[in-house]
Amino acid sequence: MNKEWNDEMENLDSNIALTSDEITVNSEADKLSKLSKDAYDLIKLGNFDEAKDLFYKILAQESENHYALVGLGDIARKKGEFPEAIDFYKRCLDSHHENKYALIGMADVYREMGNYRESIRLWEHFIVHYGIDITVLTRLADSYRKLGDYENAKKFYKQVFEIDPKNSYALTGIGYLYFETRKYEWALENWLKMLEIEPDNVKILTAIGNCHRKKKTFENGIAYFEKALRLQNKNFYALYGLADCYRGLSMHEESLHVWKELLELSPNNKVIMTRLADSYRNLEDYEKAEIYYRTALGIGYDYYATLGLVFIYKAKGNYDEAVKILEDIFQKEPYNSRTLYELVMCYKDMCETQKAVKILEDQILANNPISAQLMEIYNNLKAK
Repeated sequence: MNKEWNDEMENLDSNIALTSDEITVNSEADKLSKLSKDAYDLIKLGNFDEAKDLFYKILAQESENHYALVGLGDIARKKGEFPEAIDFYKRCLDSHHENKYALIGMADVYREMGNYRESIRLWEHFIVHYGIDITVLTRLADSYRKLGDYENAKKFYKQVFEIDPKNSYALTGIGYLYFETRKYEWALENWLKMLEIEPDNVKILTAIGNCHRKKKTFENGIAYFEKALRLQNKNFYALYGLADCYRGLSMHEESLHVWKELLELSPNNKVIMTRLADSYRNLEDYEKAEIYYRTALGIGYDYYATLGLVFIYKAKGNYDEAVKILEDIFQKEPYNSRTLYELVMCYKDMCETQKAVKILEDQILANNPISAQLMEIYNNLKAK
């Protein structure tokens, strides 16, 4: 975008003036043009403060100069100062109606703020006035996807592919659309096309790994996560996916090693602590498992850390303590089918058949959903 502005500024009318007044006007315009070009060059270099100084010099001479207003908006957007960025873009649009760069800049601000509906409104307005733009189409598709409007998202991705079948942004975006709607094979199809274009794209390698993780084709997932880690050995998401694939294959020693590495990267992450504790529990190191479960719970409530303590108590034969925790969880979350199942199984293992039957009957009478597995357990217990 800035290149277009620079080109436009370089092509400003430079006709020979015929009067001294016109010579002065042209001379001033040339000075402003040179200041704008220098300011945009500074933005490219990341020298925002120096660029701002030049833009304000321009505004001191020409208060509604659209290059300066858009440039200041771009700087504010890049610095995350979104309200200020919007003010500059709006100020530009007030005096230069339908300025394409102000429209795109403001739409991008709203997108970065998560206000996708407003960004969509602006991008659609842009297309009405300036016609089809492949970058804008991709932005529209991504924004509709973020809103969960997958039909409109697919419509705009399709328009992008009609112009550019190998557009990397659209291939990435539609891959996420299919991933989010659990159509993992279609997600893979698009991401593998993307990988042909950018074979070392860590984000896409990790995304493909996650597709295989969701499909439970863990060996394939490991291959992609490992390739991503060869490129970025501390990538959090690739490490997480790798550890989870090891977990899916019951390779608990291997997963333990990676969970430890992740905990070094994110020391107060209760999810990672819980996964690390799970690995210790699966390796029957209950002492270390309990330490990490309790450390995770010290950060904040975590259902799986709490459930992990239940499994430890059961493994040690302390069913009373396990039931106490489960009953407490069930009081807080009476519709949690996992908790109900674990509580029924504890009662069953303790030969407390009446309690198991009673809690299931209460759920049935309340018309709460009961899994087929629990209904089978209920019928078997009733038959005894």
